[in-house]
Amino acid sequence: MKKIILLFVSTALILTACEEWQPVFTREYEEPEAEKVYTDSDMAGYGSQLSIRELAAMYPGLGRPVKLTTGWIKGQVTSDDMSGNIYRTMYIQDETGGIEVKVGRTNLSNEYRKNQWVYVNLSGLTIGMYGGKTGNNGGSGMIQLGLEDQSGEYETAYIDLPFLVDSHVFKGALGSEVVPYVLTENMLPRKDDTQKDSKYIGSLVTLKGLKYGDEVFALLYITYSEDTKASSNRIFLSDKPWGITTWALTKTRMGQLLESGVWDDVKIGNSGDYSYGTVGDHRNSSGMNGNMYGDIERNAYSVSHYFKMGSSEIQLRSSGYARFADLSIDPAILDGTATVDVTGILTMYQGSVQFTLLDMDGVTIE
Repeated sequence: MKKIILLFVSTALILTACEEWQPVFTREYEEPEAEKVYTDSDMAGYGSQLSIRELAAMYPGLGRPVKLTTGWIKGQVTSDDMSGNIYRTMYIQDETGGIEVKVGRTNLSNEYRKNQWVYVNLSGLTIGMYGGKTGNNGGSGMIQLGLEDQSGEYETAYIDLPFLVDSHVFKGALGSEVVPYVLTENMLPRKDDTQKDSKYIGSLVTLKGLKYGDEVFALLYITYSEDTKASSNRIFLSDKPWGITTWALTKTRMGQLLESGVWDDVKIGNSGDYSYGTVGDHRNSSGMNGNMYGDIERNAYSVSHYFKMGSSEIQLRSSGYARFADLSIDPAILDGTATVDVTGILTMYQGSVQFTLLDMDGVTIE
């Protein structure tokens, strides 16, 4: 019996010793491969380099988007989406002008840093215009770069798919900070100008001494479940402030103003077709749960505030999803006792100069 016990103990000690001295797995994981930083030489296989102005000059006119077959452009990123006022897109600019690249991704600031050089392979992409309008009261919109819109509703579509983005948009080195152009009134674009005419369109600019015009524009809908182009579904706020003292309207703020009754006199319909009554006609007497306009949906909406730069009109447009949407505009601006300097992206819509703030750092009260 003792021999059996001793044999067992001896065997256990041997096995323990062997296990203790087995080689330990010490494999080191490889460091992730450094992200490639593209240079001009990497673009040699994509055709000739075009400036943004040369690219814009290839657009023949409203309603005639052009699908590109070769070439590339290079520009620095001037926008970011951190404040939420720019969504799924970015602006780049070179010394000749700026353009919107409809990348179609969210959180772009994490991927394409402000001031970073970006290369765009143009082959297979389309240039088109958004916001152009013909006729005496019309004018140019913005020439954009994206995909061909298969629906035909717009002239360009978002690039969207990761494979397509990665095969068309390449990251270059981080450049020095882009200095905004400081514009005077006579440097503003004319109503038919595009990026082939003015390098300031689509670029980072500063406008000084703007005075509030006591007017807003916003397009609201009774419901998103119906045709948003139908006159019976449209509510236009224009010609005066309509109680809007914030940069835009979040869903909550929109509901508050609606319930206050300040919009009751607004006619429902498109211009020339105001046969659908007023917002006040949708008011009911019950007001259950504080909702006296039960058939009008609450949603976030963009708002354009009108400012004057000398005799020229500037629309400062902010999204209802921007982080600063519900931030009150300084009363000194609203009552005209103070002017404001703004820095952001200058754009065009139907021949009018529009302006997109990147964040509240771009607003300085004089």
